Amino acid sequence: MKILGNIIWLIFGGLEAAIGYFTGSVALMITIIGIPLGLQTLKLGVLCLWPFGSKVTSTDSPSGCLAFILDVIWLIFGGIWAALNHLLWGVLLCITIIGIPWGKQHFKMAGLAIAPFGKTISIG
Repeated sequence: MKILGNIIWLIFGGLEAAIGYFTGSVALMITIIGIPLGLQTLKLGVLCLWPFGSKVTSTDSPSGCLAFILDVIWLIFGGIWAALNHLLWGVLLCITIIGIPWGKQHFKMAGLAIAPFGKTISIG
């Protein structure tokens, strides 16, 4: 069932969203300052490719304070718009019963888009 959900996801916009995140990631990584933000955008792009069965988990890294500061910078420079975009699509998809599984995946991505630093993705 997860494979079918992911294939439908890719056909109906997941691939385009992933390409958008990957393009933004490359653009951010051109500058040295943008590399940490580009890595987080890359993380969102990977999640856009295969969201069903993937899990977002928090890491127990010692850089807790630094992760918070980077999350604030992330939100200021575009993370809030990515999160709101996924939140909007999640709500729209959950209006119909058949769209609820895809809406849940958008909610998962919205949570990651709010605070991506200190989180990892496990593709399952």
